Amino acid sequence: MEVSRIQKKPYKVGDRVEVYCDHNREGERVRDWLRGVVVQADRKMVAVQFVEDIYLTNGWMVPDRVLWYLQNSDKIRPATRRRSRSRRK
Repeated sequence: MEVSRIQKKPYKVGDRVEVYCDHNREGERVRDWLRGVVVQADRKMVAVQFVEDIYLTNGWMVPDRVLWYLQNSDKIRPATRRRSRSRRK
């Protein structure tokens, strides 16, 4: 009898991620990486919410700004840190 192993969740609620999706940038629709936050996650799926408007591939805008992906999808990755903290003396 084979025992299945529990997959470790790569993303959890609150993680900042980047997702490859359709969105607006400077007034034009682009398909590129966009930063979002994980709002729900289980061992298979992850839901990412965005501040900006996002679109399905068929052109419809997503009203709640949430997209779902498989945890192991190549369309989602950890966000790169862009902010720099000012150093206090």
